[in-house]
Amino acid sequence: MYQIGNVNYIATIAVIGGALFGFDISSMSAMITTQPYLCQFNERGFDDSGRCLGPSDSTQGGITAAMPGGSLFGALASGFLSDRFGRKATIQLGSLFWIIGSALMSGAANIAMLVVSRAINGFAIGICSAQVPVYISEIAPPDKRGRLVSGQQWAITWGIMIMYFICYGCAFIDNSAAFRLPWALQMIPALLLLGGVFLLPESPRWLIKKKRLAEATEVLALVRAKSNRNSPLVKAEFDEIVRTVQEEHDGGDARWREVFAPKMLNRTSIGVFTQIWSQLSGMNVMMYYITYVFTMAGLSASGSDNGEVLKSSSIQFVINVVMTIPALLWMDRWGRRPTLLVGAALMCLWLSINAGLFAVYSHPPSPGEFTSTAESMEISGAPAKAVVASTLLFVATFAPTWGPVSWTYPPELFPLRVRGKAVALATSANWIFNFALAYFRVYVLFAVFCAAMFLHVFFMFPETANKTLEEIQDIFDDTKPGAIKYLGTPAWKTRNDRSKAVRSGPATASQDMELQSQAPSNEVTEGHVPSGADGSKPQYVARTSEAQPDDGA
Repeated sequence: MYQIGNVNYIATIAVIGGALFGFDISSMSAMITTQPYLCQFNERGFDDSGRCLGPSDSTQGGITAAMPGGSLFGALASGFLSDRFGRKATIQLGSLFWIIGSALMSGAANIAMLVVSRAINGFAIGICSAQVPVYISEIAPPDKRGRLVSGQQWAITWGIMIMYFICYGCAFIDNSAAFRLPWALQMIPALLLLGGVFLLPESPRWLIKKKRLAEATEVLALVRAKSNRNSPLVKAEFDEIVRTVQEEHDGGDARWREVFAPKMLNRTSIGVFTQIWSQLSGMNVMMYYITYVFTMAGLSASGSDNGEVLKSSSIQFVINVVMTIPALLWMDRWGRRPTLLVGAALMCLWLSINAGLFAVYSHPPSPGEFTSTAESMEISGAPAKAVVASTLLFVATFAPTWGPVSWTYPPELFPLRVRGKAVALATSANWIFNFALAYFRVYVLFAVFCAAMFLHVFFMFPETANKTLEEIQDIFDDTKPGAIKYLGTPAWKTRNDRSKAVRSGPATASQDMELQSQAPSNEVTEGHVPSGADGSKPQYVARTSEAQPDDGA
């Protein structure tokens, strides 16, 4: 079957998995104040004007939290699935679950059916959100890895914006099609992902781990050298991966306890907290409940002109898309540490401003003014405009910093042996806190979290930009001079050395000549494995589909 070799196109298809998460955010946040939704899932009766009051606050919190709850289990399961069946098959499985969940969601007749369908969708998102970054990080060259993996966040922002505008158009429908149509349309990106993944190559690192060396060579040649199997670049990267895998292979398949071993615990905590801090920044709460915030800021009485609220709120999603672009262009130049530090400091500032404005200038709403008790404050005039401005500045800060880096960073931290399980664990932390945060929305608390994450990044998060995945493992080697036991090189001493960036395009003649002396001279042929730099033979036997059956996929 034809396979795509351009890493930009490969990433474009893979990150559709991120768009699923974005679709889910908007499909709920844009609907929770519409009358068709409130009437279909009405628990609280009607107000004096005859408007449906919808589900209770705790029920709505449960509906919203069903997705991250399902994502938690999907993320944890993805580690086993990815290691056993491969990165591609696992992503496709996630897309299948999404299609099933969206079909049930669009036909939801009651709250129970809605919760179950959202949990299934969440399971799909958990799988894709954990394994798409792993897949891209394992197939991307070091100097493009940041921008390609961060494409997942850009896809999320596109999914949020596209679905939000679909919901805006459907908000003018006065029956249940107002929410059923958008929820059914969510199946389209999953269908594109399911079919598109067939055209993608498997991760060469996973193939080498499963002893399918000839296939791995073909993939590396395809994505690095336009199918030139004899390129020194291909040979050099192949040997580097084989040596790393051989060192890790002696212990058999990775077990969960290895993720928490003393020498791995530092990396595990960094990966987990990258996702935790991303959630505790408050960004997803902002996305879920943005219509409430804008209603409290006086843009419209809730329910009286929902179209106006949705239109006003949509600027946040446009900003989210546009402001993610700088990360795609310059994240590898900026480095991971500075991006996270600047983002945490600025988000803390905007959240503190919002907290102060609501504390000083807000007042309780008049009886019956809002349909939801979650809209518990009213603010008007210049302070209301300042709330809107600081909210938008918060989004503009998160978009190029913690948004994309939180997906890029965890897959870079771990050795291949435990990468699938470790990233699944880190991603599950994202969904645990996403689930919890569906129930509370306090600006000042998020500001405190942003201050804490700044300090955590400064002291514990090393720089990984422009390093191969194998080179990153050396950062955590605690036997080197100046290293700290169980931690490795102190984070504040690591640097983004762009002079070492690996060229990502097909090899030129001069570059091939330059690398020729460093690469093994023997060709990679069927059943023949190149020797390592020390002349030793890797303990693997190459196979093809015509050879003995594969026991790992």
